[in-house]
Amino acid sequence: MAKATKTIKTRVINLEQKQGAFSTLLNRFRGESKEQTELSALRSILSNEKARLLHMVKTKKPDSIYKLAKDLGRDFKAVRQDVLLLERFGFLERIPVKKGGREMLKPVLALDVLEIKINL
Repeated sequence: MAKATKTIKTRVINLEQKQGAFSTLLNRFRGESKEQTELSALRSILSNEKARLLHMVKTKKPDSIYKLAKDLGRDFKAVRQDVLLLERFGFLERIPVKKGGREMLKPVLALDVLEIKINL
């Protein structure tokens, strides 16, 4: 019997220096498309708070954004905004989960590897 191999989802971020400033190109998981984004958005994604959030999602596997906010000891609204930003850039996904007649959105990691390349 053949072993099932786990596919590793990778996100590649290329920073290129053009005329004294960095421009950012984010490659999708399969690398088929590139989208231009603001470097300031990238800076906000790579903050310590976002790193803590991603670590909590990976290790604690919270059932909802509310539970994630409680685990982090942060305001729900701020955590929700962070989750939406990380989802927009493909770091997280929100999966609908039914619990006790209610539907919640469970945050899960959407990638395994983040690769940042700086082309000077």
